[in-house]
Amino acid sequence: MRTENQSTVSEFLLLGLPIWPEQRSMVFTLFLGMYLTTVLGNLLIILLIRLDSRLHTPMYFFLSHLALTDISFSSVTVPKMLVNMQTSHKSIPFAGCISQMYFFIFFTDLDSFLITSMAYDRYVAICHPLHYTTIMREELCTLLVAVSWILSCASSLSHTLLLSRLSFCAANTIPHFFCDLAALLKLACSDIFLNELVMFTVGVVVITLPFVCILVSYGYIGTTILRVPSTKGIRKALSTCGSHLSVVCLYYGAIFGQYLFPTFSSFLGKDIIVAIMYTVVTPMLNPFIYSLRNRDMKAALGKLFSRATFFSQ
Repeated sequence: MRTENQSTVSEFLLLGLPIWPEQRSMVFTLFLGMYLTTVLGNLLIILLIRLDSRLHTPMYFFLSHLALTDISFSSVTVPKMLVNMQTSHKSIPFAGCISQMYFFIFFTDLDSFLITSMAYDRYVAICHPLHYTTIMREELCTLLVAVSWILSCASSLSHTLLLSRLSFCAANTIPHFFCDLAALLKLACSDIFLNELVMFTVGVVVITLPFVCILVSYGYIGTTILRVPSTKGIRKALSTCGSHLSVVCLYYGAIFGQYLFPTFSSFLGKDIIVAIMYTVVTPMLNPFIYSLRNRDMKAALGKLFSRATFFSQ
């Protein structure tokens, strides 16, 4: 247990991004544009799936939930970061910090589970196409999403409850743009062994196991594709998986990069860079990945524009 002076911490100070004052306006404009693109792009995906009956399939059901999660994910951290850039008051109340950490972990885990559910959907579609409609029933899709929400809630709640029992030292400065769990634990004066144990255990359950499931799914998909004699069949199979694989690489690449290259963080603020990747960049790119690489989404988008043009005349 640490022996530093303890005091009741009522608020934390977020240092934000490591940028020079003269760069603040440019960075603010950049991140505001990225955030608006994230919100509008993902809302457009939800709207297209809602309006076009051809998109009422399990894959797009999961995609609509992923889009909603991405909007919420970015909204947990980016607005506060933008406000802090424009004001000298960079503090966040203790309760606000704990709440931000809870929702950050919740949506991080929910992203992981939804991406895994989409991988299972692609596995059934390609490896068992004749039984696809029988297996991927509406009840199963709803169950997968509900379980994803429940597990994510349990994960984030466990971290929040364990953190709330800790006492904090007089130092309350967080070298990040949001209330990161690891940064908060470094400020604690209590024994954090149980917190770190739960971080490792829950991390295996909500990040590593889903990633292994995705790898296994694509292993079976790859084996099935190689058995397809025609080039057209291979191209069709790859087109249905390409968008999802891109999202998997963006999401898990950023997360695993944070833990596989720990020495990189000492001189480039790697934790902040990685956090920006999966809280700002990945949610912003997802609508482009699924709209530009997906024939059904492009058709639905064209139909929406045609309808809007017709009513505007």
